[in-house]
Amino acid sequence: MRARDNPFRSDRILSLRYRLQGGSWEGLLGRFEELGRRAAIVGPQGSGKTTLLEDLAPHFRRGGYRVRDLRLDTETPRFHESFLDDFSRTLGSRDLILFDGAEQLGRRAWFRFLRRSRTAGGLIATLHRPGRLPTLWATRTSPELLERLVEQILGDRARDVRFLTSRLYEKHGGNLREALRELYDVYAAVNEESGRSGDVSPLPAAPREQGAMARGPCC
Repeated sequence: MRARDNPFRSDRILSLRYRLQGGSWEGLLGRFEELGRRAAIVGPQGSGKTTLLEDLAPHFRRGGYRVRDLRLDTETPRFHESFLDDFSRTLGSRDLILFDGAEQLGRRAWFRFLRRSRTAGGLIATLHRPGRLPTLWATRTSPELLERLVEQILGDRARDVRFLTSRLYEKHGGNLREALRELYDVYAAVNEESGRSGDVSPLPAAPREQGAMARGPCC
């Protein structure tokens, strides 16, 4: 199977947007104002923090802010001092910082960053745990949410992998990103074994034995 034919290819996964369950964009933006325009999106890995941060950006741009994106991760866990110096000098009241991966900073580096960013008009950071900033939104996942995302990708063909979603959810500890990545591998392996290319072939149906756990092609 060619990578571009896999329904779980990276560009397809990245096209999935955050589902704001139990809230509204207007309510979220209003809460941000109530929190003094300094707040955090909090949640475990693979729960949609980055996607939500990206989806907030156009709302702020429409409100007249200049969105300033910052990102740290395990490969780049800190900023160069010269970068922060230059960055802080450009900040003004209409700048809004969207900081993905703020948990990478240690306590001292975090407070140093806060001092240097105080002239910005607003700050939203993603964190794995609450505490550094007031919580704007807590991202959560569920097997049902994973099912809905798979349905969005596969449409009617989602029934072929429905028996896998809850198992993958548990295997990856609720990390939807990793579960969807494994579904990419599942589709690639099944279609390689079938000798097909181009269109995705259906996955084998779940076993029907009572009391037995369905064993999909991934296990």
